[in-house]
Amino acid sequence: MKLSLCAVDAAPLAAGTARAPVLRGLSLSVEAGEAVAVIGPSGAGKTTLLQLLACALRPLAGQYELDGSSPWRLGSGDLRALRGRLFLAPQVPPLPPRQRVVTAVLAGCLPGWSFTRSLRSLLYPVDIGAAHAALAAFDLEDKLFERVDRLSGGERQRVGLARAWVSPAKLWLLDEPLSALDPMRTSLVAQALVQEARRRGVTLLASLHHVEMALAHFPRIIGLRQGQVLFDLPAAEVTPALLAQLYAQHELELASGQMPEQALLAQPPLPQMVCR
Repeated sequence: MKLSLCAVDAAPLAAGTARAPVLRGLSLSVEAGEAVAVIGPSGAGKTTLLQLLACALRPLAGQYELDGSSPWRLGSGDLRALRGRLFLAPQVPPLPPRQRVVTAVLAGCLPGWSFTRSLRSLLYPVDIGAAHAALAAFDLEDKLFERVDRLSGGERQRVGLARAWVSPAKLWLLDEPLSALDPMRTSLVAQALVQEARRRGVTLLASLHHVEMALAHFPRIIGLRQGQVLFDLPAAEVTPALLAQLYAQHELELASGQMPEQALLAQPPLPQMVCR
């Protein structure tokens, strides 16, 4: 799925009636099947960008097109059908706490199911094999029939990502998909997401706090600062100088988004105490 933004202003869903734009004059385009990481400091507008691309909020100004047409010119039925081809994974997945994991995962199938099939799956999961395979991609297949409220935060986040595996979506929009994962799993999950999106021809955009994961696994990096694109480059061309500019006055976020050994190297040396 190809997308393009031209001079877009947008405000977050949580904004009040004033709705001051967080994204200002933002323009970018992504070809079908691309994998793109969006990085930048807190408040840069990463979540607002993903909500805009998911057709969860309307631009205040500018033009947004999906596959060459504007979603907001569609009728309500066509817009609902289009949203079924988009998958937005929030940082904290909205999983009913008393629900079984298998049912939570299969919720990703709902846009492609009939009402009857959806209702039947609530009574007894209709595609347990698909849910098991999706969980196995994230090393979570042993939790298939566990209750959601018995999972850790990282496990819940992986269940939310497993929904993408079973969904019919052609555009994956993932908001901080690695934020609750332990360091041992971040690389494995990032690699799995990019590889599966490539295999299916799915367009993937992910906002990432983990800068080193973005550079290691995503071929294209967009640096977002104060609602505008500071750079849009292949990962190999993103230099430490550009990252320093992107995270100026937010250096701790850049350091915390690095691997532990990188973060230590990024810290200034401790003063030396000399006894006389």
